[in-house]
Amino acid sequence: MNISRVGVDIAKSVFHVHGVDRHHQVQWRGQYSRGKWLEALVRRAPAGAEIGMEACASSHYWARVLQARGYRVRLIAAQFVKPYVKSQKNDRADAEAICEAMSRPHMRFVAVKTVAQQDTQAAHRIREALVGQRTAKANQIRGLVGEYGLVAPRGIAPLRRALPCWLEDAENGLSDDFRVLLAGLAEDLRYLDARITQLTQTIERHARQDPVAKRLLALHGVGPITASALAGALGDGQAFARGREFAASLGLTPRQHSTGGRPRLLGISKRGDRYLRTLLVQGSRAVLRHVTAREDGLSRWLQALTARRPDNVAVIALANKTARLAWAITRHKVAYDPALAARPQACAG
Repeated sequence: MNISRVGVDIAKSVFHVHGVDRHHQVQWRGQYSRGKWLEALVRRAPAGAEIGMEACASSHYWARVLQARGYRVRLIAAQFVKPYVKSQKNDRADAEAICEAMSRPHMRFVAVKTVAQQDTQAAHRIREALVGQRTAKANQIRGLVGEYGLVAPRGIAPLRRALPCWLEDAENGLSDDFRVLLAGLAEDLRYLDARITQLTQTIERHARQDPVAKRLLALHGVGPITASALAGALGDGQAFARGREFAASLGLTPRQHSTGGRPRLLGISKRGDRYLRTLLVQGSRAVLRHVTAREDGLSRWLQALTARRPDNVAVIALANKTARLAWAITRHKVAYDPALAARPQACAG
């Protein structure tokens, strides 16, 4: 038996495998528990065989484990596996579909993340969730005190300043019971602020120490948070053949709906990493506010663009270009060159 390709449907407890030889003939089907599937794989598939999995929870961990044992690992996005599922969906059919999808010559694969990349992305995801919880907590406070006729200006900072005043003002109509509740909400808000500050400092410290993130900090509109997120997403940049592919993976390229030879480009696709796309767009919007005071090549390009297109279009165009530049800096291990940044094809790869 010479198994050359194995599709694995991973789950929490039960793993299904589907192995074929170099002639695409099925040689192995099986169902194994979490503790025994790896032993069965090592026994049946020789080192150097291709192992395919969907890019889902725990896939990067198993990919690193398999790579350490000499296997070539292919991670595939779930939407690219779905077309190969025959008839009804089940775990066995999924394993077969993964095995079939990974054999396609032009299939797109997901790069295996290192432990360092996962650490960085975990910090960003936790921080993002905490920011969402803080926003929800602030909205809850505003809604509750609004029933007592109290209103704070927009933003977290004005709300923080208003909370002690509300609690200390004995003439504002708040009952003693509600003051106790409001004090608890204020403490919740302070706790979330402290956790966000702690994670922000951790991410910024990582950005100052990581060589890739340090180079990315030279880009317009890229601060420590964005630089760290870009470094974590790109790794060594080898997962993308050119800058446009990275920008497309973030949903910053136009969505296409063409037929009959007539190209029709719509708004950006908004696919992929929403968090990183949001950071790039926010950074680009900040750059646009001060672009008239700058005279470098990229700023002149942006000034010319805003003269003929709406500001929102210019913001997205700059975010797209920033993503491409980030890929070029990471892939080629070079420093940011302002003289090349404004060239249309400078970061296409």
